[in-house]
Amino acid sequence: MPRYGAQYGPDVTFLGIDRCDLDDPGSFAGADVVVLGAPFDGGTSHRPGTRFGPQAIRTTDYLGHDGSRPSLALRTDGLRDLRVLDAGDVEMFSGDIEAALPALRAAVATVARAGAIPVVLGGDHSITYADASGVADAFGAGRVSMLHFDAHADTGDIEFGSLWGHGQPMRRLIESGALRGDRFLQIGLRGYWPPPETLDWMAAQRMRSYEMSEIGARGLPACLTEASGIATDGCEGVFLSVDIDVCDPGHAPGTGTPEPGGLTARELLDSVRRICLELPVVGVDVVEVSPPYDSADVTAALANRVVLEALSAIARRRRDARHGTRWDPALPLLADRPDVVEDPA
Repeated sequence: MPRYGAQYGPDVTFLGIDRCDLDDPGSFAGADVVVLGAPFDGGTSHRPGTRFGPQAIRTTDYLGHDGSRPSLALRTDGLRDLRVLDAGDVEMFSGDIEAALPALRAAVATVARAGAIPVVLGGDHSITYADASGVADAFGAGRVSMLHFDAHADTGDIEFGSLWGHGQPMRRLIESGALRGDRFLQIGLRGYWPPPETLDWMAAQRMRSYEMSEIGARGLPACLTEASGIATDGCEGVFLSVDIDVCDPGHAPGTGTPEPGGLTARELLDSVRRICLELPVVGVDVVEVSPPYDSADVTAALANRVVLEALSAIARRRRDARHGTRWDPALPLLADRPDVVEDPA
C-alpha cells in the first residue's frame, strides 16, 4: 500500500490539500476525491522522465498552495466544494513493472471501494492498466467505459519482448475483461502508429477511435457528443485517461513521444470540463508529463489545469444535481453579481 510522500522531489500535496493515508481508512472516510501519484516511467519506449510528472503536476502553479482554486467559468472551487485529499505517491520501482502495476492497482481499488474518485498523476501510460483495472475491481468488470485522449492508440501487443509498456495498456485492459472494447473511446489519434494488424485487432474489439482528421472534419464537439453517448450505454461509470501528448507539441512539449498536429490546450481543457460535467466519471488519470523535456513548465501547467478542470466540473455536476440547475457557458462572469457592476452613466 502507498505511503504519503513523494519518491522524486519535496514532500508536498496537490496545491496544498490535506493528506491522507491509505493504510488508515479513517483518514479518507467521506472523501470525494483522492489524488495518487504514480511516479513510474518503466514502460517508456522513447524519452524517459515521467517519473517526475506527479511532482510537477502537484506544484506547477503561480497562485500559491493554499488548497483553493475557484473556477471563474463554473463558479465552483473544486478543492473546497469537494473533499479532496492526497494520498501521496505509490512506491513504484521503474525497473520492475510487474510489481509496480499491481501496487498501483491495489491503491486505486482501495480509493474506489471507499466511494471516492481516484485521480492518478502519472507516470507513463502503462499505469492506466492499473488505474482502470483498480476502478473495475470496485465497480465490476465491464461496467466502466473508457474515454481515452491520446495521440497513440496504446493497443500494441508485445513490444520489446514484453507484454507491459506504455504502448500496450489498452489492449491489456480489454483482453483482461476489465473494460469492454465496444465501450472504449479514443480521441485525438494521429501520426504513423499502430500498424494495420493492430488496427484490425482494434476493429475486432469494436473500439471507436476518433483520428484528428475526423475531428477536423466533423468538429470536436460532435465527436464528443457521439463518444459520450456510447460511453454511457450500459456502463455505470466512465474512466477518463488523458495522455498529455494528445495536445500538439507546441502546447505540450514536455512529453516522451511528441506527435505534431494535435489538440490545442483550450480544446483539451474544454473537453475535460464537458466530460466531467456531463458524465458519471469514476476515475481519472493524467499521464506522460516528462518535466526534463518541458519548456517553461508549459506541459506541467497544462496537466495541473486538466486536474483542476476535472475537479471543478465534478463539483459543478454535483451542485447542479442537488439544486436542479444547469451550467450555462454563455453566462457573463458578473451576471450573478449585479451589485458590484456600476452603471457607467
